[in-house]
Amino acid sequence: MADMLTRLETLAQPIRVGIVGAGHTGKALLYQCLVTPGIECVAIADIVVDKATAACTDLDCKHQLIDDLNGMHDAIRDGAVAVCADGELVARCEAVDVLIESSSAVAGGGLYASIALENGVHVVMMNAEADLIFGPYLMRLAREKGVVYSTCDGDQPGVIMRLAREVSLWGFEIVMAGNIKGFLNRYTNPTLIIPEADKRFLDYKMCTAYTDGTKLCVEMALVANALDMETDVPGMHGPRTKRIVETLDVFDFERLAAREKPVVDYVLGSEPYGGVFVVARCDHPFQQKMMNYFPSQQGEGPFYVFDRPYHLCHVEAMQCVAEAFLDGETLLEPTYGFKTNVYAYAKRDLRKGEKLDGIGGYASYGLIENCSANQTHGGLPSCLADDVVLTRDIAKDEKILMEDVVYDASRIDFRLYALAKAESDRLNHVPSASAGVPIRIEASPRPAGAARRVDVGGESLGTPSTQR
Repeated sequence: MADMLTRLETLAQPIRVGIVGAGHTGKALLYQCLVTPGIECVAIADIVVDKATAACTDLDCKHQLIDDLNGMHDAIRDGAVAVCADGELVARCEAVDVLIESSSAVAGGGLYASIALENGVHVVMMNAEADLIFGPYLMRLAREKGVVYSTCDGDQPGVIMRLAREVSLWGFEIVMAGNIKGFLNRYTNPTLIIPEADKRFLDYKMCTAYTDGTKLCVEMALVANALDMETDVPGMHGPRTKRIVETLDVFDFERLAAREKPVVDYVLGSEPYGGVFVVARCDHPFQQKMMNYFPSQQGEGPFYVFDRPYHLCHVEAMQCVAEAFLDGETLLEPTYGFKTNVYAYAKRDLRKGEKLDGIGGYASYGLIENCSANQTHGGLPSCLADDVVLTRDIAKDEKILMEDVVYDASRIDFRLYALAKAESDRLNHVPSASAGVPIRIEASPRPAGAARRVDVGGESLGTPSTQR
C-alpha cells in the first residue's frame, strides 16, 4: 500500500472536513487542512462566530458567513469555507466527510458528534472530555452507522496509542502507558492561572484544567479504556524524574507486572518535555542481550522504556482523518468501555448549596480511578461536574459523589452519559439499570428559524449552550 502522503496527493476529490470549535486548536486544525494534500476544510463553527471568521481571515481563507444548511451548501459549492455559530449545521452538512470536534464544550461536543454519526459522517474527537464521558455510546453509534469514531492523533492519547501498538508489534508485553507532565498544582484556579494562560494564549479554564491535573487524568483514562488498563492508585503516582529512563527506578515494575491489568501513569518534570512513553517487558535472554547491544538507553531488562519525545496536536491530526475516511480505521476508541473514569474532588472547602463550575474551575479537580472501585457509591464524573448543586458540605480534597449533588437527569450530558454507561456495562457484562435507548435525531434539515431539537430516549431536549 502506498504511503499516506502519496495516497492523499493522488485523490480525485479531497476529503472534506468540518470543524466545530474555532479557538486556539480549531484555528490550528484549519491551518493544517490548508497545507495537507487531499484534505480541505469546508465548514467551521464556533458559538462566538467572530472567532471562526477571524481564523479564516488570519489564514487568508475564502469564507462566507451563513446561518442555515442551504447557505452552508451554497458557500461550499462556491469554494468558500462556510462559517457559522451553530455546530449542528456542520454536523448535519451533506458536504462534510469527517467532523473534527474541537470545542471545549462537553455537552455540545457529545451532541454534535452524535448528530454527525447519525448522518453517516466520520467523527474525530479533539475534545477529550466529551470523548471520555460519552465515548462508549458514540462508539456504538458509529458502528451501527458504519462510520468511524476516533480520538484524534497528535494529542497524548493518540500518540500513546500508536507507540503502544508499535511496541506490542515488536513482541514486548505492555506494563505501563505513560505521560510526561511538566507541572502540577491541584488547587490552581482561573484567576491564579491568568499570567501563565496569557503567555500560552489559552482560555483560563482550559489552562487551569491542564495545571490541576484533570486534563492529564482525562487523557490517561482515554488510553486505559482503549487498551484495557487501570490505574494503580486514584490519580496515578506521578513521581518526579529528570530523564525518562529513570522511570524504571521510581516504579516497582515487578509488582505492577503482577497485576491483572497493565496500568496508566505519568512522570513529572522529566525530559523529553511534552513526550509520552510506554514501559514494556521482555524476558527472553536473546532479546535482552540484543537490547543491551543497542546504544539507545531503554533499560537493562526485563523492563524497557520506550518514549516519543513530542506530541504535536494539530500538526499530526490529519493522519487519523485520512485513515478514517480512506480505510475506515479508528486510531483510538473506548473498546473496553469505562475501565476508568475521572471523578471530582473538592479544591477547597465547599458548602451545601454551592454550584459546581466544571473542569478547570474554582470548585473541583479530577482524579482518574478504576470504575470497579465506584460501583457502590459512584463518584461524580468531572465531565459532569458543571452547573450542579451540592446537597452537603464537602471538605477540601474530599471526593464528591453523585448522591452529593442535585442535577437534572434529563439534561443532554446526563442522558448521553447514561447511554454511554449502559453501553459500557454491556461491553463488560455488568448488569445495568440504564436503558440503552438510542438517541433519535431528526433526519431532515430543520426549517430556517425552527427550534433545534434532539430526542434522547423519547424526550425532546433543546440544544445546550456551549463554551469554547
